[in-house]
Amino acid sequence: MLGLEPGEQRVAIGGLPMSLHPDSVRVNGRGPATVLGVDVRAEHHPRTPDGVVAELEEQRDLIRRALDEIGDKETVLAARADMVTNLGKHAGGTFAKALAREQTDPARVASVSDELARQLASVLADQRDLASARRKVQEEHDEIERKLNDRYGHRAPDRMAVDVDVEVAEAGDLEFEVSYLVHGGNWESRYDVRLSEGSLAVTWFGLVTQHTGEDWPECDLRLSTAQPTDGLNVPELSPWYVDVLRPIAPKMARGGGYGAAMDAAPGGSMPMPAMAAAAPAMDERYAVVEQGATSATYRPARPIAVPADGTAHRTTVAAFDLPAETDHVTVPVRGPEAYLRATVTNTSEHTLRPGRASIFHDTEFVGATDLEPWAPGEEVELTLGVDERIRVERELVRRSAGKAVLGGTRRQEAAYRIKVGNFGPRAARVTVIDQVPVSRSESIIVREVTLRPDPAERTELGEVTWKLDLAPGKSTEIDLGFRLDIAKGVEMSGWRD
Repeated sequence: MLGLEPGEQRVAIGGLPMSLHPDSVRVNGRGPATVLGVDVRAEHHPRTPDGVVAELEEQRDLIRRALDEIGDKETVLAARADMVTNLGKHAGGTFAKALAREQTDPARVASVSDELARQLASVLADQRDLASARRKVQEEHDEIERKLNDRYGHRAPDRMAVDVDVEVAEAGDLEFEVSYLVHGGNWESRYDVRLSEGSLAVTWFGLVTQHTGEDWPECDLRLSTAQPTDGLNVPELSPWYVDVLRPIAPKMARGGGYGAAMDAAPGGSMPMPAMAAAAPAMDERYAVVEQGATSATYRPARPIAVPADGTAHRTTVAAFDLPAETDHVTVPVRGPEAYLRATVTNTSEHTLRPGRASIFHDTEFVGATDLEPWAPGEEVELTLGVDERIRVERELVRRSAGKAVLGGTRRQEAAYRIKVGNFGPRAARVTVIDQVPVSRSESIIVREVTLRPDPAERTELGEVTWKLDLAPGKSTEIDLGFRLDIAKGVEMSGWRD
């Protein structure tokens, strides 16, 4: 509140961040006055006006003075050590000559030597103490520097200011409200996705960060989806082509040398222990949503303080349950894993933003994946991890190569058997995806494809899909076989077992 006299007055509102957009500044207020104009300018200060940064800089200056004092003492001790060492060397020669002429007592020589040794030992001990003190003070200095770096937006001494020209009708108190847009604020989506008894519980979190140059005290935030701001995936098959071998001109090999990339070893995760039954679950408070024409704005249930140090502050945006139909999918030609998959329709009112999702089966963490934008009413398939209770094995049961009787055509045959077993306590539907080769040349013909049982789907690119319903403890087999007729004199590429 400002008390102003009648007439035209200019009010300066300073201490604003340098990152504000001048064209976005708007001034409103309450009181008997009219706003005539608004100017935006830079304020120049010799030191930062931010109290926290100023205190940190003062601490840093004191520490630097302490480091300078330690440096001075180190210089004095180094000079003293040189003096004692040189004195010992000079005295040694003098005493040697005196002893040869019997001009001094050996006991005196020993006494002087002991004193020089004591002084040198004392200097070396002091140097060690100073080195230890320097390390400790340097650690304090580095800590202060890290804190200052976290608040880099505050370290610049200059600020922006808004000059408001007003015409005051009568003496009284005026209240001004300044709004402006700053760059450097951001929020990202994170999710907990929990599968339990045919339902998918989704908890949506917002991680708020900012580097605007000014701390946000506890305030009423708005998280808008209009502001634009890896994983469990089922392997996808590419067409299996076989073709006439076409010679390729040899190239000079290049060595990997130092720094060559290496494949990362597969990692594993330790299941989290289940929580024991205890008191009832805590209640959570969620954000209030305001739907717009093309976006939504979420108002967190409680005020949030966000300092301008880049650290993320989490708030719960929403939580809801979605109906889920689960099955399993496996691609044996790529690996024996059977992935648990959920087909889920977003029956909530929320358009979910892209973000990282942590996947849980009840209370057990099984992995993480990325969610794409997900609109209300949209159906998506989510991969929820590998189910070890569905066992898959693919083996080559026959392979032969020979010549046909007519025309010198060569034949190459292969047959595979896929075994799928359900070792879980519930019935399971398993989708098995495999493939047969596709020829790109008239000189190579794929014949006599054996598929038992009949697949549910088969594409022109050779992808074959079976849908199996397995009771608990039951297994089944799939046979897949084919023959390739290769014209005389043709070398084939693209073959694999």
